[in-house]
Amino acid sequence: MSINNIFGVAGSALNAQLVRLNLTASNIANASTVATTEGEAYKAKRPVFATILNQEQANQSNGNTGGVKIDQIIDDKTGAEKVFDPTHPKADVNGYLYRSNVNEISEMVEMMAAARSYQNNVEVINTAKDLATRTIDTMKS
Repeated sequence: MSINNIFGVAGSALNAQLVRLNLTASNIANASTVATTEGEAYKAKRPVFATILNQEQANQSNGNTGGVKIDQIIDDKTGAEKVFDPTHPKADVNGYLYRSNVNEISEMVEMMAAARSYQNNVEVINTAKDLATRTIDTMKS
């Protein structure tokens, strides 16, 4: 495995975790939204990760043999919360409205996990960079 491949693998992980963080931020931003119907209610978004294991997959994505990519982004299937509030402007004819299915506590845990994974991959890049620099310095001597 070349040093460029290490950077590529860690870079693909950084990109995947950045998408995960963006989705979490979007979920948190929409946590308090309401809708007239359950179908219109905001549904939390979840990334589905896939590994990049072979050269064929690598040629389709980022050119590295190994890493991770976002395979798809799906909606959380958890149902929306039905709330009775006949005074709300978005309430249906029966006085109900539907809240998003975002659980803010779960989203905060997801955000912390994504941030930790991102930081770990930054450390991988920094370590690889330091090792490459030391190798070059050794070769100069």
